[in-house]
Amino acid sequence: MSFEITEDLIARQTPEAQLIIRLLLARIEELEARLGKSPQNSSLPPSSQHPHAKPPAKKKRRPKRKRGGQRGHLKAERPLIPSEQCTDVVTCRPTECRRCGEALTGDDPHPLRHQVWELPELKPLVTEYRRHRLHCPCCRESTCGKLPPGVPCGQSGPQLIALVALLMAYFRQSKRRTTEFVSTVLNIPCSPSLTVKHQSIATEALRNNYDELVAALPSQPHVAGDETPTKQADQKSWLWTFVAHDFTVFALRPTRAATVLDEMLGEKFTGVMTCDRAKMYWQCGRLQWCWAHLKRDIQGLVDAPDHRLKRLGRDLMRPVKELFRLWARCRDGTLTRRGMKRLMAPVRRAVHGLLLRGHGTAARGMCRELFDHREWLWTFLDVEGVEPTNNAAERSLRHPVIWRKLSFGTQSAKGSRFVETMLSAIETCRQQGRNVFHHVTHALRARFHQQHGPSLRPGV
Repeated sequence: MSFEITEDLIARQTPEAQLIIRLLLARIEELEARLGKSPQNSSLPPSSQHPHAKPPAKKKRRPKRKRGGQRGHLKAERPLIPSEQCTDVVTCRPTECRRCGEALTGDDPHPLRHQVWELPELKPLVTEYRRHRLHCPCCRESTCGKLPPGVPCGQSGPQLIALVALLMAYFRQSKRRTTEFVSTVLNIPCSPSLTVKHQSIATEALRNNYDELVAALPSQPHVAGDETPTKQADQKSWLWTFVAHDFTVFALRPTRAATVLDEMLGEKFTGVMTCDRAKMYWQCGRLQWCWAHLKRDIQGLVDAPDHRLKRLGRDLMRPVKELFRLWARCRDGTLTRRGMKRLMAPVRRAVHGLLLRGHGTAARGMCRELFDHREWLWTFLDVEGVEPTNNAAERSLRHPVIWRKLSFGTQSAKGSRFVETMLSAIETCRQQGRNVFHHVTHALRARFHQQHGPSLRPGV
């Protein structure tokens, strides 16, 4: 049985009933629109949706083919290393003919080479330092031998501490699983409390690196920013990321307010901030709003039940796709920046006109905000090095989001400092093509020698 609520039916009701009916209809429309929201057509983060819940991507039908490698594909193989680099070379000569049994002698000038890779027996290196305590024959005062420079006071060396820290921060292992790995695979006695001690030592060794990167943030010409919710104990917190050209800084704070931007960037920042349309970023001055976020919001208009919104979304999607096509050509070098700006002029006019048209629809709030701040949509055309999307910040948060889902956040302020320090070092080393294990190890060695560790700033 179907029942339609018409304007004529509503008009026959009492004023109080008319008000209630209209409020209920508006609420139903709002809930129906919310049911269709997903990370593909809104600003919801991808982590809010289970990966298996995503709708299947629309793909063109292709002819069926067998599984596995296809004819003509590039072969994937491990190349042989030079024989001089092998740990051992074993010569395998046949002693007799496989047909008649006659004895065989000599060498093959071109033998078949077969190499097998294997791990050595994992046996820890333990160095014992014997500190003799001797008495003075004159005054009878006792004096104990000092440890050599660089020897830690504890029982763990820099490489072990670096590995334990990276197992937790980089490879997303819990303290108990890290303990099991160190004990069972490396054959080194370990406990969860010892991993916490290693965590604190690694934080202290890398904190100078972190403070150095934070101090360099305000002088950067462009920074990409984003944030994701997490927890510190039972308190809701936010993990912020600030991505510069050659380094990244994470900050775990109990707020999402603009005070974090004041702390990290301050008044000295005069560059361009690439971000989504969250209003706490507006104080940064010159912005570049993320077109990838905007494209998802436009897709939300396309998926809306309102026909006017659907048409507006489809009309907006055409210039947006053209924008990404021109940007891709500029990025791969097939189009100059001057040519891109020239071809982007009609795209800008089309977007501005459609935003003005959207003032008369249910999306008037979004369209008015975008039109009033339309200069923040096109900063990437005027400032070289600025991208039209916030993908750099979102990529930097991908690993921390997976870590958060596995660890449920941190339990103390010390744990939060460890997370932001290690994540900053890990992401910065990735940007610069450095070996993060080597960097953390060198920083720990410098700490044990009471020296200044290696810098994460290029050229410093």
